[in-house]
Parts: sequence; C-alpha cells; structure tokens
Amino acid sequence: MKVKAIIPFKKEGAKTRLGAFLTEKEREEFAICMLKDVLVAVSGSEIEEARIISTCSKLNFELDEELKLTVREDERGLNEVLNEVIREEKEPVLIIMADIPLATSESINELVRREEDVVIAPGRKGGTNALFLRRPYEFFVSYYGISYLKHVEMAKRRNLSYVVYDSFFISVDIDEVDDLIELVVHGKGFSAEYLRAIGVCLRVDKEAKVGR
Repeated sequence: MKVKAIIPFKKEGAKTRLGAFLTEKEREEFAICMLKDVLVAVSGSEIEEARIISTCSKLNFELDEELKLTVREDERGLNEVLNEVIREEKEPVLIIMADIPLATSESINELVRREEDVVIAPGRKGGTNALFLRRPYEFFVSYYGISYLKHVEMAKRRNLSYVVYDSFFISVDIDEVDDLIELVVHGKGFSAEYLRAIGVCLRVDKEAKVGR
C-alpha cells in the first residue's frame, strides 16, 4: 500500500512557549532538529514519499536517508492548507507533526498497517500527533485545542471506521519546558543531541527538571 506522509512545519517563531528557556535562534534550530528526527523515522518506515508543508521559504539541511521529499511553502492556517491538500489525495496519507522527535519507524509502521479508515494517535494533552487517513478526500481535519476528540467525532459523522493508536513515542510532542524531560531521557536523535550541545541537562532533586 502506498502511503504519503504530510508534515506541517513552522520555523519562524517556532515553539514560543519555550521562550523563557531557549532563545529565538535556539528554538528555530531545535525545531529543525525535531523535523529531522521525524523525517528519519518516516524514511525508515514503509513510507517512501513525504511532503513538508512549511511557512518558511527555505529549509537548509540535508538528510542522508532515502526518501522522496518535497517542500511546499504555504503561509495559510494549518487547517485551511491541510484540508485543501487532503481533498486532492486519492491514496492514503499520514499527517504527522514535526515536533514529535521520539517517533520511531516501528511505531509509524504499526499505525499505517491498521485496517481502519482513520487511525488517530493522540498527544498527551488531547491534540492529534499523527492521523492516518485511508481515504483522505472523505475527511476534514480540525487541529488546535482538543483535536483528538474533534477527529473522533469527524470519523463518526462521516461513517468511517476509526481506532485510537496509543503510542508513547508518538504521544510526546514538545511544546513546553517540562516536555523536554522525556526527550532528554529517551532521545537519541538530532533533537536530544542539540539539547546536550547547548547545555541542557536533567536535574533530579525531589522531581525531575531540565536546566542549563
């Protein structure tokens, strides 16, 4: 089965909730590292083609992995651009966020091998970190807020079979400082290495925290 990965990505002004911990330049560099980790996971999976939908005009990095990769620049809102894209897709697609650096090729394979029309991999705070659509043209995405529940409701409304795919590695999205703890503990890719390079470490007293 041919599946295309769609990866929304924002570089400029990325991860503002990390602003008290990382500088703007560091946040942008960190966002690129997380995107690279996601691309490595996708390229090692059964998916052979990926499209990054980015708000920035240039992504200056190279990836050694073999993956048919295209970049589409689009400054419109996430829902607007994604719904336009999936309306035109006749083959299955996996929409996967660019800020889940612990995602693995194995978890992606398990997700896209499901037989349901819609497979929803939620984040820890009710978002949707990965969304597999067997017939994307029949679906309508609604990100932001508790999007996981919105996507469950959309599947029901469209009479599409669905399943919730529970994966720790896909559930860890990085938005706030405390989220970095999981990445420092479990990360082995570009993102974790970047944090180590700029002096981010784990401090354990009565509770775990990251510091510099």
